[in-house]
Amino acid sequence: MEVALSWYLTLSAVLFVIGVAGVLFRSNLIVILMSVELMLNAANVALVALSQSMGEVSGQVLVFFVMSVAAAEAAIGLAIVIAIFRNKLTVDINNINLFKW
Repeated sequence: MEVALSWYLTLSAVLFVIGVAGVLFRSNLIVILMSVELMLNAANVALVALSQSMGEVSGQVLVFFVMSVAAAEAAIGLAIVIAIFRNKLTVDINNINLFKW
């Protein structure tokens, strides 16, 4: 039994909406980074599902580029979070004012 393409796209849309909600409504910097990763993974699910349904491999190749961008974003984002935490002792974005004199 094969799962229909619409189920994969619905799953991708739900994951993306959860990620957007996490970015918009959470104030913890680590949760925001995880929400961005969730949005990137939702795009990966959609790319793989569409490339599989069309019989092309170009979408699956594009997933590897998205995964490498996500890995770099996670490494650099976590390094920035650690640097901010060492200076401010918080990861709450409401308490971080880096552009203040």
